[in-house]
Amino acid sequence: MTTIGILGTGRVGSNLARALAASGHTVVLGHRTPRSTTALGEDGIEASIRFADQRTTARTADIVINATPGDTTLERLTELRAELAGKILVDVSNATRDGADGLPGELVYPGSSLAEHLQHALPESRVVKTLNTMLFMVMTSPASLSTPATVYLSGDDDGAKKTVTDLLGDLGWQPEWIEDLGGIASARASEALILLVPHILRRHGFQPFAVSLAR
Repeated sequence: MTTIGILGTGRVGSNLARALAASGHTVVLGHRTPRSTTALGEDGIEASIRFADQRTTARTADIVINATPGDTTLERLTELRAELAGKILVDVSNATRDGADGLPGELVYPGSSLAEHLQHALPESRVVKTLNTMLFMVMTSPASLSTPATVYLSGDDDGAKKTVTDLLGDLGWQPEWIEDLGGIASARASEALILLVPHILRRHGFQPFAVSLAR
């Protein structure tokens, strides 16, 4: 199976790591300062997930998922340009500045998107934007919602988007739930949807949801 490197070991990265490992992929979690290179856990699925530094993770993986904080992603990943060359880079982050209550308050790249900036800074990588319009638990369990969820896909390379579509299938996403928006510039639309999130959280609390398309 594919070796998938995940940059970022927070809730998003760890959740994706467990689900992708459970589907049979080799997974490496890349931490900026990893406490060790040993397994995430001792038994079962978690025992197959390894830690490494982010540079090693980017260099050795076939596909790299960016789950680092979006407001620092561009600087962080630009430093890994050589290691990311030739790779599919799946960006699931949102680049925002927090408001006074700690929730997303404004976009870091208004009129553009983090995904576009990454593609410009990393021209030898194939950037695909996805999974950024939902709470992290829905990324790996879309069928848990009461109505079908939508996951959006943006990227300039059709082959890369096909590969990412297959990965989404491994996470439980049905083909009819996947909406290909087009080129990487379309990511500015899906990234802007993050501005809905703080209002939903204030009204309903931290409950699973996705910003979905109804037909």
